[in-house]
Amino acid sequence: MSMPHIPVLLNEVLDTLVPRDGGVYVDGTFGNGGYSRAILEAANCTVWGIDRDPNVIAKSKHMETEFGGRLRVVEGRFGDMSKLLRAKGVSVVDGVALDLGVSSMQLDQAERGFSFMNDGPLDMRMEQNGPSAEDAVNDMDEEALANVIYEYGEERKSRWVAHAIVEARAEKRITRTKQLADIVCRVVKKSKDGIHPATRTFQGLRIYVNDELGEVNRGLAGAEQLLAPNGRLAVVSFHSLEDKRVKAFLNERSGNVPNPSRYLPDVEDKGPAPTFKLLKKGAVKPTKDECKINPRSRSSRLRMAVRTEAPAWGGERSAS
Repeated sequence: MSMPHIPVLLNEVLDTLVPRDGGVYVDGTFGNGGYSRAILEAANCTVWGIDRDPNVIAKSKHMETEFGGRLRVVEGRFGDMSKLLRAKGVSVVDGVALDLGVSSMQLDQAERGFSFMNDGPLDMRMEQNGPSAEDAVNDMDEEALANVIYEYGEERKSRWVAHAIVEARAEKRITRTKQLADIVCRVVKKSKDGIHPATRTFQGLRIYVNDELGEVNRGLAGAEQLLAPNGRLAVVSFHSLEDKRVKAFLNERSGNVPNPSRYLPDVEDKGPAPTFKLLKKGAVKPTKDECKINPRSRSSRLRMAVRTEAPAWGGERSAS
């Protein structure tokens, strides 16, 4: 049974963006439109939704009609938000919301191949074009496959998993999610916290196939370019790899970078002026009540910042 879509940390995201009449906002990961709807209902404003999934674009038309032109949904990657919106005549916005990772809708559609909970084709492509997870699993050499599963899935037994995959594909091409999950379960046991043995492997492949971490880097830089002075940025992450990049970007862009050594004297920073001011030093986590209502929110983290008047630094932050 698929779970109803509930936007994660919705009240906290709205409190960050503070939608106002006449404002222009970007929902960079439109999905089911939960954030967009809440923003549009909070103020007489305009929202530009962005999504790379063709299925989402097709389903968004009724919502565009519902809000009488105040919602406009564009097909593309949120990492390209600056280019996409400038092509529509929009060069500055008042707020940007990003809900990183795979959407609930994609997870719930077995035919998309994102989840091992229901058997489906081993796809995982958000845009439904380009190399799929099936291609990666069957065509990558063992070492490269192990590195993907380790770096993006944080799977400690990545080399065991990769070896098991290579042995299995020598006998028969791996084309189904259940097929892959069963292979992983042969070498990875269920953890004490109840996480399915295939969780990290599936995460690693999905992130790799969709270049999700590169997209985070580009999206943050795009928000920096688009946001007006005092514009708000709200970013919800679901795992440490995403959150680490968001935290590093905002710390760097806000000038909140510690001295590399406590034994060295503080040196005046002669780099670019800070483009963001942190609204909260750490991350906001969901309440216990929200976690009960929406179990998918348990690992979520919200980081928020407000744009300064300094010019954008230019370019995306390199992965760290």
